[in-house]
Amino acid sequence: MTSTTAINLDNNIEIPKRGMPVTIITGFLGSGKTTLLNQILQNKQDKKVAVLVNEFGDINIDSQLLVSMDEDMVELSNGCICCTINDGLVDAVYRVLEREDRIDYLVIETTGVADPLPIVLTFLGTELRDLTNLDSILTVVDAESFDKDHFESEAALKQIIYGDIILLNKTDLVHEEKLLELETFIRNTKQTAKILRTQYGKVALPLILGVELTPNDEHVFLKDEHHHHHHEHEHEHEHEHHDHHHDHHHHHSQHLENDGFVSVSFQVNKPFDVHKFEHFLLEEMPDDIFRAKGILWFDDSPLRHIFQLSGPRYHLDADEWKTAPKNQLVFIGRHLDANKIHSRLQECLI
Repeated sequence: MTSTTAINLDNNIEIPKRGMPVTIITGFLGSGKTTLLNQILQNKQDKKVAVLVNEFGDINIDSQLLVSMDEDMVELSNGCICCTINDGLVDAVYRVLEREDRIDYLVIETTGVADPLPIVLTFLGTELRDLTNLDSILTVVDAESFDKDHFESEAALKQIIYGDIILLNKTDLVHEEKLLELETFIRNTKQTAKILRTQYGKVALPLILGVELTPNDEHVFLKDEHHHHHHEHEHEHEHEHHDHHHDHHHHHSQHLENDGFVSVSFQVNKPFDVHKFEHFLLEEMPDDIFRAKGILWFDDSPLRHIFQLSGPRYHLDADEWKTAPKNQLVFIGRHLDANKIHSRLQECLI
């Protein structure tokens, strides 16, 4: 393809010659990826943004938090759209490209324990290469909970290695000394990364969209992969990523199993007793839960409660039910006992 051409799809959509800019947002569990996505959608000025979300676990709760869903795609009044990556990443990207309205930026949220490499290679090593332009890989880091022990997790290390911009988030919760230590640690891991300090994912969008930081050459990434990857699964990534996107609850990726992460989902059409649930939260919840999120229904409240837990902190926000009330929860952690969590939650029901 020459540099002066544009691609015409069947219904006469012009795709610019450089392709649609793509930003991949990665980051460890609870680092603030969804908060950042909301910031992008709210502050996009005159740009139209498409967001692809793909949550780890078999209840796609993040979609409910962002917007009300219509099948796999939702359109917002400001011209932004959100899609779920249910049918595979390439299909989801085509759904965006084939729309009549031009989209200025495509933003993809990866799962909290994902190695970004298979997603990167999907854009650099498939037909999407000519239609899109990988703009930057953005890694969100929770400044409070992040420490060297995160790197027992290979995925957390990969997220830094492949990051072009590191958003050091939740900086209001830690001292300057720890921030400087973290910045030094990140620079030692990835010398070329730009580090931005943020609170609540608030960042000026020109700093993160349209920055043209990612080298658009898959060999660069594969070389990095061989350099940093010391166990024997080097060649599985490219073959694996189709399963990885198509069906999360049947195919946990290699890295999730290596790191001992599991997802436990709980869904029931009955309300919780608020006092029993509070007791579970404060007294009985396993320490190995890194992250939990859910939509909660309590017997003494007409509202739905959006529950977010990240490390030692949790919060609840209430709003109106948009659907019939039910309880939906996902817990993500290491070596969790699903039966035990299910039975404890069953005891909290009315």
